[in-house]
Amino acid sequence: MRLLLVEDDRKAARVLKQGLAEEGVVVDVAHSGDEGDYLASTNEYDLIVLDWLLPGKDGIQLCRDLRARGLSMPILMLTARDALQDRVKGLDTGADDYLVKPFAFAELLARVRALLRRGAGPRPAVLRIADLVIDPVSHRVTRGDAPVKLTTKEYTILEFLARRTGQVVTRTTLGEHIWAHEFDNLTNLVDVHISNLRKKIDASSSVPLIHTVRGRGYRLGEEPE
Repeated sequence: MRLLLVEDDRKAARVLKQGLAEEGVVVDVAHSGDEGDYLASTNEYDLIVLDWLLPGKDGIQLCRDLRARGLSMPILMLTARDALQDRVKGLDTGADDYLVKPFAFAELLARVRALLRRGAGPRPAVLRIADLVIDPVSHRVTRGDAPVKLTTKEYTILEFLARRTGQVVTRTTLGEHIWAHEFDNLTNLVDVHISNLRKKIDASSSVPLIHTVRGRGYRLGEEPE
């Protein structure tokens, strides 16, 4: 999952990014409304966490502009304003949920998950590719009847591929989704993680599911007969 956090308080943004990253979420951070507008317009996000008070274009105006351009990803508005009329204004502008500061990180995480479930449309409770089963809620992975222990990054890569089963995903697409703007296409980070995933997913099975498409990227799924 890739999330855009628009928050001008750099310390708060740093703490939220770290907490979300520990949950397997890739986070891009913008510190102004204009920067958030640019990132939201040039990248694909599953959700936006948007502070109301921002330098330049504020959160209300940014939310309004994004909706006017037809961007429909869920938006969670953060603000210290807790008056009823403020909550109504935020929701009427196009936000999907509203969280008043200060808040517990566990509540923000729960609201993020709820918005993703609400905005995702009908999705299977688990992802199944042959005898590989991935549970997006618990992050539990099994191959056959055997549990597969993955690191947070390995799980994030596997789920990203699983949601695109049968499609070729390029190294760049995978790297930018998992590592966001920190990804350097010249490194072998993606290759190393894919290699580790193969050892854990395919090593004990006669049917490999992770495939390298030479010169293009990677694909998850059974080979067509």
